[in-house]
Amino acid sequence: MKMYINGDWTSGNAQMEVRNPYTGQPFDTVPAATVEEIDMAVKSAERGAQAMRALSAHDRYEILTRAVAIIGERRQDIGETITREEGKILSEGLLEVDRCIQTMTWSAEEAKRLFGETIPLDAAPGNEMKFGFTVRVPVGIVAAIAPFNFPLNLVAHKVGPALAGGNAVVIKPASDTPLSALKLTEALLDAGLPAEAIQCVTGSGGTIGDALVSHPLVRKVTFTGSQEVGEHIMHAAGLKKVTMELGSNSPLIVLPDADLSKVADATVQSGYSNAGQVCISTQRVIVDRSVYADYLDVLMPKVEALSTGDPMGDTVNVGPMVRESDAERVQSWIKEAVGAGARVVAGGDRDGAIVKPAVLADVGPEMRFSRDELFGPAVGVTPVAGIEEAIAYANDTRFGLSAAIFTENIDNALKFALEVDSGNLNINGGTQFRADLMPYGGLKDSGMGKEGPRYAVEEMTELKMVIIHRS
Repeated sequence: MKMYINGDWTSGNAQMEVRNPYTGQPFDTVPAATVEEIDMAVKSAERGAQAMRALSAHDRYEILTRAVAIIGERRQDIGETITREEGKILSEGLLEVDRCIQTMTWSAEEAKRLFGETIPLDAAPGNEMKFGFTVRVPVGIVAAIAPFNFPLNLVAHKVGPALAGGNAVVIKPASDTPLSALKLTEALLDAGLPAEAIQCVTGSGGTIGDALVSHPLVRKVTFTGSQEVGEHIMHAAGLKKVTMELGSNSPLIVLPDADLSKVADATVQSGYSNAGQVCISTQRVIVDRSVYADYLDVLMPKVEALSTGDPMGDTVNVGPMVRESDAERVQSWIKEAVGAGARVVAGGDRDGAIVKPAVLADVGPEMRFSRDELFGPAVGVTPVAGIEEAIAYANDTRFGLSAAIFTENIDNALKFALEVDSGNLNINGGTQFRADLMPYGGLKDSGMGKEGPRYAVEEMTELKMVIIHRS
């Protein structure tokens, strides 16, 4: 596919391959953009921002609504594209299209809700003849940098609110998975979006990333990815508004009164979907000692029943990781944990880019498996003595994006909600829950700012204060 800059689809001067993670073979190409093309795209977006400012809120709502209908018509093609470029099973690819439709629908609605408020200036002494109100205005140009693991919906979470707020947007999709973002761009243009209000620039982040986020015309950067890259972007961006959705190693606490079958089902769903390549995948299961062995007995057969293989297959539960090098990394972490005293009780074998869903028992809090983000299809289980130790272990990390607990005790549930340092807290559900309308974001090194259309629009607009001095 071509990239879209300066109101035109272009092949650029160099190409990069898009590979199918399951076969390892290239099936398409996209341009490898240059720093000069980034500058061209941003300057084009400046004109696009002026065009967006000229649109009414209803105009923006209608464009986004038409885009939703177009995405729905192209659901099968886009879902298959997601599977072919990212590796998730087809049912998950189609589900991602459905989630994108919801994200864009809520974004369309938010275009009509850019409210201001009156400010009672006469409440301050001597201001009886002053009247004040606020208005919310677009920031101008939003740079949207998206990861590979949800190459459509996480782009939509940036693009939809940016356009709803009246901005232009420059998309930099992940190098491994650029096609979904290009297809979203096509849908928006077909829906009547001003030609320069969107740019979709493909290429290596190492080559063009700094040029995009540091560009003086860009006023907002929204990024989803690793903590290390996010920190680099923060330094490069300078004085701009930023939203950072970064990594995690999400804990799931299991107390003695939990329904272990429900916990095991939630562990499977939250730990292995998209081959564990989800920021809020369950990575650490923290289990009260009194039910530790029973939990493993219930969990292991459910994990062993997960089938791996061609993600286009109807009976496959877990597809490949996005790159074989990532599968090698996951396997090396498993071996390292075993060397430090953990036990593999299910899965862990590797075939190319596919890692058989794994369960590690007796994982210690000092192991890398507990400290860093694995981002793969393996879950570590650790025994603890009671709720206090479980919460302490859950918090013993630099991350804080999502956490979960299973218990029937309301006091323990509330204690968890109040004391665990995490942006998303699930009670009797897995860590991977996300409704696309909710405020979503992390604490600590998991980032700053919130996604979810209503909240993202606020991040992508500015508040002006207007004072009328009456005589």
